[in-house]
Amino acid sequence: MPNKRSGGGLSPTQQAAKFLGVSVLAGAVLAGIALPAVGALGLAAKGSVESFDELPANMKTPPLSQRTTILDADGGQIATVYSRDRTVVPLKDISPYMQKAIVAIEDSRFYQHGAVDLKGVLRALNKNAQTGGVSEGASTLTQQYVKNVFVEEAGNDPTKVAQATQQTIGRKIRELKYAIQVEEELGKKKILENYLNITFFGQQAYGVEAAAQRYFSTSAKDLDLEQAALLAGIVQSPSRYDPVNDETEATKRRNTVLQRMAAVGDISRAQAADAMKAPLGLKVSKPKNGCITAVKGAGFFCDYVREVFLTDPVFGKTKKQRAKIWNQGGLTIRTTMDPQAQNAAQRSIKEHVYKSDEVATAVSLVQPGTGKILAMGQSRPYGFKKNETQINLSVDQSMGGGMGYQPGSTFKPIVAAAALEDGMPANKVYSSPYQMAYPSPVSACDGKRWVNDPDNPAKLENENSSEVGPYDMREATAKSVNTYYVQMISDIGICPVTTMAKKMGVVRADGDKMPQVPSIALGTQEMSPLTMANAYATFASRGMHCTPVAIESVSRRVGDKTSSLEVPKSTCSRAMSENTADTINALLKGVVEDGTGTKAGLGSRPSAGKTGTTDERYAAWFVGYTPNMAGAVWVGDPAHKRKMSGITIGGRSYGKVFGGEVPGPIWRDMMSGALEGKPVEDFNTVHIPGSKPRDRGDGDDDGGRDDGGNGDDGFIGGLVGGNNNGGGGGEPFPTPSFSIPEGFFRGQSNGGGNGNGGRFG
Repeated sequence: MPNKRSGGGLSPTQQAAKFLGVSVLAGAVLAGIALPAVGALGLAAKGSVESFDELPANMKTPPLSQRTTILDADGGQIATVYSRDRTVVPLKDISPYMQKAIVAIEDSRFYQHGAVDLKGVLRALNKNAQTGGVSEGASTLTQQYVKNVFVEEAGNDPTKVAQATQQTIGRKIRELKYAIQVEEELGKKKILENYLNITFFGQQAYGVEAAAQRYFSTSAKDLDLEQAALLAGIVQSPSRYDPVNDETEATKRRNTVLQRMAAVGDISRAQAADAMKAPLGLKVSKPKNGCITAVKGAGFFCDYVREVFLTDPVFGKTKKQRAKIWNQGGLTIRTTMDPQAQNAAQRSIKEHVYKSDEVATAVSLVQPGTGKILAMGQSRPYGFKKNETQINLSVDQSMGGGMGYQPGSTFKPIVAAAALEDGMPANKVYSSPYQMAYPSPVSACDGKRWVNDPDNPAKLENENSSEVGPYDMREATAKSVNTYYVQMISDIGICPVTTMAKKMGVVRADGDKMPQVPSIALGTQEMSPLTMANAYATFASRGMHCTPVAIESVSRRVGDKTSSLEVPKSTCSRAMSENTADTINALLKGVVEDGTGTKAGLGSRPSAGKTGTTDERYAAWFVGYTPNMAGAVWVGDPAHKRKMSGITIGGRSYGKVFGGEVPGPIWRDMMSGALEGKPVEDFNTVHIPGSKPRDRGDGDDDGGRDDGGNGDDGFIGGLVGGNNNGGGGGEPFPTPSFSIPEGFFRGQSNGGGNGNGGRFG
C-alpha cells in the first residue's frame, strides 16, 4: 500500500485513481459558472479527463516579483522600486496567528486532504444545488496557490491575467493536475509559505510581509491575532474588504475569520469574542515605489542607476532580458553615492537656486581614480508637479538626460592638455590680439583641413579691448583668453584636441560626433555635468581617466536563495602623462587663486578649476577638483530660452551671471560640505616659468564681467563682439561689431551647438 506523505493527504497514485470521479464532481461545482445547462455537464467532464492527460507534466514556477532596494555607499536606503511590492519571507518569519487564520478561512481541512478535497467538493456541490447558484467553491489552498502562480506568470499583461483567472472547467482541471504535482514536491508547510508570499492583499501589497507593512507598519512575524485575522479576510476580495476604504466591511470579515478560527479550535471562543471587540488598529504606510520616493534628493541618482541596469549588457545580453530581471526585482543594489556628498550637494543647491527660479542648476561629484559617482542633484526635484521634472539634467540624453549644454571655457583645459601632450612648452606665448580672424588652414583628422572663408572670414575676440597679448599659457588660462586658445588649437590641429577629449570621456550629450572645427576650443559642443566632472577627475588623478560607475554590488534573491550579480566595472586608462596633468593642475590652481574662479576657492584646502560662461549667458559653469574629489556645476535654462541677464536666482538679483559668480559659490559650498572631515591633500604640480596673472577685478572668463568691469561680453566669450568701451557698462545684448559669415553657426535648437564657418580643404 502506498504511503502517505508526511504532509498528510493521499499519495499521487491514490489521487490519480480518484481523479476521474473528482473531475466530474469539480465540473458539477463549476457548472453554475461555466455551463448554463446541466445536460452539458457530461460533455464537459469527458473533455476535462482528456485535457488532464494532455497537460504538461510539470508546472513552470516563475520567480516571484519582489521589491528592489537601492542603497547608498554606507548601506542607507535611497529608495525601493518594484512592479509588485513584495518581500518574500520564510514561514518561520510569519506569525503563527497568520498561518492559522489563512488556513481556517480559506481551507480548514488543508492538513487533512491532498491536493483535492473530496469532502469539500461534495459539500460545495450540495450547497450550490440547494441555492441554485454557486455560493461556495471547492478550491483547496494548494489549488489557490497554483492559480496565483498562473497570475504571477501573466505579469502585467491584462489578456494573460484574464486567461489565468477565467472561470472555466479547463482552468480548474489544469489547477487540479498541477496541485497534485505541487503537493507531492513541496509538502504542506512549503505550500503555505509560498501561498502567503504570492497572494494579493490589496493596496498594492503582494505577500504577507508587504501587507503587514502596508496596513500595520509592522512585519509579518509580529502580527497579532486581530491583525492576522484582518489580513486573512482580505484575500477573498481585496477590494470589497479593503480596511482603508471600507472599515465596516473589513471589520465584519475579520470577525468572520475569528469565528472560524474558534470553530476549528485554533483559538478559544473567549479569545475570539475579545478580539472581535477590538478596533482595526490600522497604521497605514503609503506605498513607496520608485525614484520619486528617494531620500536626500537622490531621485535622479536613483533614476541613473535604473538606466545603467537597463542598458548595460553585464545585466543581460538583450534589453528584454535586463528588463525582466529588473521587473522581477528582489535586488539589493548598493551604489557609489556618498551620503555626505549628496547631502552637501543638496544643501548648496537649495541655498543658491530655488526650484521656482527661471533657470536651474545641476551638479555631479566624481571620485578621481575610481570613477565612482559620489553625488548627483539638481534644483528642480524629481517629480511630475510644477517646477519638477523627470529629465536628469546631469547626464547624457541616452541615460535619461537632455541635449546637454555648452561648457564654454571649461573646455579650454582639454585643449591645453592636448597641446602639452603634443610637446608644447607650458610657457608658450602667443600674440593673443584682442580680435582676430580664425587662422587658416587648420589640420583636422584623417588628413583633412579646416579652411576659413577668405571672402568673409570668421573672427573672434576677447572679452574686452584691454585684453591684448602677448600672453603665456598660465595668464591666458587664468584670464580665459579666447584668442590665445584659438591660436593654440590652430597650431596643434583639431584632431589632437578631439582625441584628448575622447580619452577623457568627453562626448556630446546627444551622442553626436564632435565636429572638426577650431571653435571647439571655446566650448561650443553640448556636454553634461557628469561628463565634465568625470573629465576633470582625470586631471585630479594625474592623467588616469576612469569611466564613471554608480553601482558597487547587486545581490538577487529568488525564493530563499540569494546570489550576487556581476556589475559594471570602471575601466581606467592613461589619458595623458603625469607631467601634463600636473601642469594642468598648476594652471587651474591659478584660476582659483587669482583668476576668474576666486569665489570658488576652498580656503586652506588646495583646489583647482575653471569657469565657463557661454553664448549670451544661456549657461554658466564651474568645474573644479581637489586631489580626492571632482565636481561640475551648471546653471542655466534647460530649454535654452532664458538668457541670464537681469535675472533673480535664489532670491538674489544679477545683472549678468558669470561662471565664477553663481556656479562658483555653489561648487565651493558643495565641496566644503562633501570634504568636511576628509584629509587635506595637495596637488602634484610643476613650476611654470613666466608671468603671474594680473588682476582682472570681478570679471569673468568668456566675455563676462561685473558692472564696473572693463567691458561687455560677447557671444561665446567674445566670439562675436560686445560693447568695448573700456570701462563703462554696456548694452545687455550688444550688437555684433562685424558681420557674421553665412554658415558660421552649426545650428542652435534647444541647446544645439555652434561651430565655425569655413570649409574643409
